Amino acid sequence: MELGPIDGGCIVRRGFARTIVVASALLIAMPLALPAAAGPYSTAAVHQASGTPSPPANGESPFASCDISGILFPGEVNYVNTELEPWVAVNPTDPSNIIGVYQQDRYTFGGARGLAAAVSHDGGATWSATYPHFSVCAGGTQANGGGFQRASDPWVTFAPNGDAYFISLSLTFIGDTSTTGTAVLVSKSTDGGDHWSDPVTLVRNVGDADVAPFYFNDKESITADPVNSNDVYAVWDRIRKPGEAQSVNAEHSFAFRGDTLFSRTTDGGKTWEAPKTILSRTKLTGSIGNQVAVLPDGTLLDIFDFAQGSGKNAPGFDIMVQRSADHGANWSEPIEVAPEQAVRVFDPETGVSVRAGGGLPDIAVDLNPASPAYGDVYAVWGDSVGSGKTNKTQHSTVVFTRSTDGGLTWSPLSRIDASPGNVQAFTPSVAVAADGTIGVTYYDFRNNTPDPGLPTDQWFIHCHPTDDCTDPANWAENHVDGPFDIENAPISRGYFLGDYEGLASVGTTFESFFSETTATDKDNTYLATVPPAP
Repeated sequence: MELGPIDGGCIVRRGFARTIVVASALLIAMPLALPAAAGPYSTAAVHQASGTPSPPANGESPFASCDISGILFPGEVNYVNTELEPWVAVNPTDPSNIIGVYQQDRYTFGGARGLAAAVSHDGGATWSATYPHFSVCAGGTQANGGGFQRASDPWVTFAPNGDAYFISLSLTFIGDTSTTGTAVLVSKSTDGGDHWSDPVTLVRNVGDADVAPFYFNDKESITADPVNSNDVYAVWDRIRKPGEAQSVNAEHSFAFRGDTLFSRTTDGGKTWEAPKTILSRTKLTGSIGNQVAVLPDGTLLDIFDFAQGSGKNAPGFDIMVQRSADHGANWSEPIEVAPEQAVRVFDPETGVSVRAGGGLPDIAVDLNPASPAYGDVYAVWGDSVGSGKTNKTQHSTVVFTRSTDGGLTWSPLSRIDASPGNVQAFTPSVAVAADGTIGVTYYDFRNNTPDPGLPTDQWFIHCHPTDDCTDPANWAENHVDGPFDIENAPISRGYFLGDYEGLASVGTTFESFFSETTATDKDNTYLATVPPAP
């Protein structure tokens, strides 16, 4: 397998597993009575969350004066003042407390100067920023566990007692920029995101240049158990080249495998178990975009995109899940959800790629016992189902599937985006409201014209649990925000807003935490509040 520079915390895997990431929304829902009638939704407010004061007072990057230009790849750009790839969580003990995390100051070939947490204590109206020690620019040192040159793949989760956990893929370079070391770090906040502990290292493969096999950790996520505040679960993939160390140029090999690693804490973050491999491959296959969801009976589901080949082998892809009935101690063999047939997203006028996280699933569970769909599991991802059979008609769509038996079986894929004609829809996220309503956000180009620029909008669609949500006719759509010109976005294998976007819920209201450009900023993050229409 040939590997290029790091990308978004992911290696560019030419012919192995497209560098795509999950965007997953895990809902921690409080049981509420169902409303007498479920109506349409509308966007009530949109607030900028990143680049706002406190700190920095001038709205500029807090890392603007952090000079780490010596670790740039040839031809690489660091996009200062960019905030992208957002994820979000809402405090179950205080719904006005929202944490949205994102990359700060993105690099062309991967990662950012650091990760940030935008913190709101008034339901998203105002925000402050905090910066866990995941990288040198964010105050990380060897002593406090964060002495890494870059950080990526931000993800945050709340435990039911209000403790927050923020996970990072942190990266550094060994010798020169041809070799990369990686680590997965976790910081904890007990005050709603205003302060973070020094990072705890879950795994670290840095500086072992003469040790086989070569390892690269990638695409981590973190999920707090919605019932037990002591249990928090982390999962990621790690590619390896057996029998070949970094010192013999392993990154240009054609024989990578991609395993899934899992770690957990059962004491509220005081200690973390050593990571264990829950999916190990002996052939040129592997997982990417792993994410854990928790069912009402405590069963864990890990959903991921599974690549069926690497290197020069023609790859195929499937969305799969693994189940654990004992909180992660043991795991089933993979269960197929559906074949994955994502296609490239691109600027329809110029042909320039849009990096959209295609093919990686997002998952949500109905956790409200009062809901008629209690315990149902939902997954979405960017695909091409429903777009046509030829290269001329095939384009990116948003697909949906449901499991009513804890992930053992899944409904046939349904195309649910409302994008007209051959308009490309991409980067979906899914969450479940307290009454069981399923919400999905995504971007599309329906407002594009022949004029310069590429107008892009975010949309919200929803389906009520009393309807058959496998039928696209039962999804209703409304506008979230835009249009904005995605051609202003940073370049990272195409215009880049993030491999995933955040979506959560508060009662029956959805909170979309997303990235978009302005005329002066290449990327900012925003929170849109999308409640039922009055």
